[in-house]
Amino acid sequence: MLVRLLYASRAVDPRTEVIDAILAQSRQHNPASGITGILCYGGGIFLQAIEGGRMPVSELFGHIQRDARHKDVALLHYEEISERRFGGWTMGQVNLSKLNTSILLKYSEKAELDPYTVSGRVSLALLEELMATASIIGRA
Repeated sequence: MLVRLLYASRAVDPRTEVIDAILAQSRQHNPASGITGILCYGGGIFLQAIEGGRMPVSELFGHIQRDARHKDVALLHYEEISERRFGGWTMGQVNLSKLNTSILLKYSEKAELDPYTVSGRVSLALLEELMATASIIGRA
């Protein structure tokens, strides 16, 4: 059974090399577990959708909750799915510094990433629009 989990967290250390290491680690380990998804990072906040089997997704989320590089981990949305939306991505990345701020304003009060202030469905809609507008990099 496939599931999709959406969560937000804050980076303990927002330096670029730390964020890059998190992304590289997910790209290395997720394929073996059948995990796909996308990661959006900006202003010290992660917004990530992960898809895969129920147990691998649950185990990964548990690992993220215990990961010292994350704080304020919040489950935003969880659902059983019939198909993946992010199946072509081992872990795509959104570069918010190059993003048209009108996309962020479409889904929130301010032109900044803050999934803590909107519903999980709104955050998922934002990720889907980012994917549809080719704002995501790092397909492999």
